[in-house]
Amino acid sequence: MTPAPADWQLPAGVNRGLWDYVHDAALAQGYDAHLAGSPLSHIDLAFAERYFDRPGRLIDLGCGTGRLLLPFAQRGFWVLGVDLSEAMLDVAETKARGQQVAIHRLKANLVDLDALRDRSFDYAACLFSTLGMLSGPDARRRAIAHVHRLLRPGGRFVLHVHNKWFNVWDSRGRRWLLLDLLRSWRFRPSAGDRLMPVHQGIAGLSLHLFTRREAIRLLREAGLRLLEARPVSLAPDGRLNRAAWFPWLRAYGYLLAAERK
Repeated sequence: MTPAPADWQLPAGVNRGLWDYVHDAALAQGYDAHLAGSPLSHIDLAFAERYFDRPGRLIDLGCGTGRLLLPFAQRGFWVLGVDLSEAMLDVAETKARGQQVAIHRLKANLVDLDALRDRSFDYAACLFSTLGMLSGPDARRRAIAHVHRLLRPGGRFVLHVHNKWFNVWDSRGRRWLLLDLLRSWRFRPSAGDRLMPVHQGIAGLSLHLFTRREAIRLLREAGLRLLEARPVSLAPDGRLNRAAWFPWLRAYGYLLAAERK
């Protein structure tokens, strides 16, 4: 078994909690069961289906166990799943064989995708708040820059992020927001990052929480044109009732669609 690297040796955008997360084989084996009760796993798939409307080349960044790859492979898409977790990729391959569909896999850091050719994909996805798992604003910008580079002109990208302001609805969240405002005023790179509760035995996993404006700005600065920014609620269908009423405060997260100009 390869020893874990020291903190200073961790890949760009990867902190200790994320490293432990992607290298936990037991977590990968139980990942699908853990997601089974999450409505977002169906809501974001339906959102992607709206924008990935005809077969083409699709790259899923942070593909996990292939929940996006398999249904699109069944529709005739050529699909590539990228993940830093070899165990997750192995589960995806086992599922693909069971369903007799072809998928392609790449173990890689989403910040370092230079091995992939420019303009080689029609579609790209980064779902289930995967982008927020990357540590540091530079890492997130580099990941989205890769999306722009990899997409052909007119290519489409779907992204999911969690909403920073949703934390106002619980007392711990409000305390975190106040501290985070101080980090923002001091221009700390960690502004917007919240330490998550112990997740399936993994401690130290942090998640960057976005405002709607921040997520849209990140896409536009990379050269992507926004098509839709849909607020998502915790309801089974993900819809936000009375969506015109303070959606920036009430949304649990956002599903965004963009395209390369």
